[in-house]
Amino acid sequence: MRLFVAIYPPSEVVAHLGVQVARLRAGARAAAGIDVRLADPADAHVTLAFLGDVEAERLVAVQSALGLAADRFRDGRPAAPRLRLAGGGRFGQDRSTVLWVDLRGEVESVETLAQLIRSRLRHADLSYDERPFRPHLTVARPGDRMSPVDVAADTATLDDYEGPQWPATEMVLVRSHPGPRHTYERLAAWPL
Repeated sequence: MRLFVAIYPPSEVVAHLGVQVARLRAGARAAAGIDVRLADPADAHVTLAFLGDVEAERLVAVQSALGLAADRFRDGRPAAPRLRLAGGGRFGQDRSTVLWVDLRGEVESVETLAQLIRSRLRHADLSYDERPFRPHLTVARPGDRMSPVDVAADTATLDDYEGPQWPATEMVLVRSHPGPRHTYERLAAWPL
């Protein structure tokens, strides 16, 4: 099973972002039938930890580790972290280009949560992607199908974005089903 842990913004936040994404050149190219992959709004999420392929018999250990991380995160916290999607940028170049929106607000709390998750996974001898945590929400993967000028214009359009504030009330364990019709399956959730 290919697994990751995420925070999902509420549907009204995703809809607000969708208005901005519709202004992107990547969106216009996708609408014109050019092979630019816009992220499916139903799958919009902020990844806290990517576990990759995990054997089915380790699922209970993963859920236990995540439950402990959520419990520890909630200890002494008066409320869920308040976040917003704002600004943006890009990762990579050519085929690996990704356009994203930044996470703002009480991001330190989300960073603490990501550290707790990784600590509990490590303690349970479960592997995960150890790259530094960079909270963001992917909006498009134009790859090399867009000119550098178009990608720069889209990055500038995202830079001006500021979405509504929302409370991050839960973290979710998600199974990714890769393939031509990539899908996500929510396996479990914990309150924050």
